[in-house]
Amino acid sequence: MVAVAVVASRDLFSAAMLFAIYSLLSAALFVVLDAGDVALTEAAVGAGISTILVLAVLALAKRYEHPVKALNLPALAVVTVTGACLFWAVSDLPDFGAADNPVQTHVAPYYVNETYNDMGIPNMVAAVLASYRSIDTFGEVIVIFTAGLGVFALLSVPPKRRRRRSREDDQ
Repeated sequence: MVAVAVVASRDLFSAAMLFAIYSLLSAALFVVLDAGDVALTEAAVGAGISTILVLAVLALAKRYEHPVKALNLPALAVVTVTGACLFWAVSDLPDFGAADNPVQTHVAPYYVNETYNDMGIPNMVAAVLASYRSIDTFGEVIVIFTAGLGVFALLSVPPKRRRRRSREDDQ
């Protein structure tokens, strides 16, 4: 429902706020699903940092979107072909939640049975992220930190000042 409201909105500030609401609703869903670390990341990055960046861009841009009247046929063709490929790919996936899915028979049983013995951490998601995938998680932290530095560098560049013309330039 919120996503439909974002698409229907022509006020870009309202769309940014609706995106923040959508991220908070997603974070609440992750909390209900007992994935606290994912919920915290979604709330911080999705609702927090992303909303601030979008609002910073809106400070430099116009608030209202003026849609183009002409139909963009190449873009429509790309979206249609991509959507058809995605539907075709989904038809090849195994049934959701089936016990014989590769994810259920390959690595998951080891994590379910041995995580507490290996790590001593009762929350399996936290144990996997903090230990088995620690280097991957550290890499994600580096990517987010680098992106933040890049945004800070872009926003901290002072605007160029016009050089005042002197009488000597006029002559």
